[in-house]
Amino acid sequence: MTVDQGIDVLAAARRAIEIEARALRELGERLDQAFVDATTRILEASGRVVVTGVGKSGLAARKIAATLSSTGTPALFLHPTEAAHGDVGVVIRGDVLLVVSKSGASGELDTLLPAIRDVGAGVIAVTGTPGSRLARAADVVLDASVSEEACPYDVAPTASSAAAVALGDALALALMEIRGLDSTDFARLHPAGALGRRLLWTVRDVMVTGDDVPTAAPSDALADAMAGIAHHRGTVAVVADDALVGVLTAGDLMRLAAADPEFLRRPVSAAMTTDPRVAGPDERATVARARMERHGIMALPVVEEGRLRGMVHLHDILRAGVDG
Repeated sequence: MTVDQGIDVLAAARRAIEIEARALRELGERLDQAFVDATTRILEASGRVVVTGVGKSGLAARKIAATLSSTGTPALFLHPTEAAHGDVGVVIRGDVLLVVSKSGASGELDTLLPAIRDVGAGVIAVTGTPGSRLARAADVVLDASVSEEACPYDVAPTASSAAAVALGDALALALMEIRGLDSTDFARLHPAGALGRRLLWTVRDVMVTGDDVPTAAPSDALADAMAGIAHHRGTVAVVADDALVGVLTAGDLMRLAAADPEFLRRPVSAAMTTDPRVAGPDERATVARARMERHGIMALPVVEEGRLRGMVHLHDILRAGVDG
């Protein structure tokens, strides 16, 4: 596919991706003891990881800080220019400064590093120039050099930015594995995401309570209980002295009606299910959803120590975005 200038757009795009992919393959092959040393320093640090960089490296640094934080390593981004005007105060003894710089030579970073040393924080450099001033000032140097940029003039940071971000991802995920974070830990760091809802939300978070829970006594007439079924989504909790003794559903009424034309004169106890499936308020919403789907029911009474506490409906769980 070409544009007016006769450029093959897809070929240009594929070339850029291949150059960046090759840079990442070479980066993986080049990893050595320095990467182990970097993870060790972060693990042994009593403080946080403070990530900094200028320009495109600064954008990569922001992403690295976000990935570290979201995978269990407390981190923040520090803009080097703002740091020179007071923000360096966020860095304290026990922190590790992770500096991202393609050239390893930046006026802003040259100003920042002595202040960091004075505080007593460690320095890890992620740089495309292992012999740079930054590399000489760092405790650990991670080589993020690339043989060429994807830019056709070998100027714009492209492959080098990808390499820096990949090294940050590798650090974050290695630290995550070493710390033994599991999917539940990850969900706690992402409470608003789908994983957080799936692993953290309980029945209590999605159930209805109070007047929204239709109830009937075992001695009530079925004719009276039908209003609860009609207006409250098909399930009525049957309660005696605040204890759940059964449920009444539209299916129960249909079965009784088929056997007894005068069924509306009968009490609730004649039609109710006496051993209903229930949910606990603190069990995972995904578990309650699976139970309802497995048994083909739309709602579960929520019971705690035998007492009715609410009702959880399948469509409320689905509306909350709690995936199975």
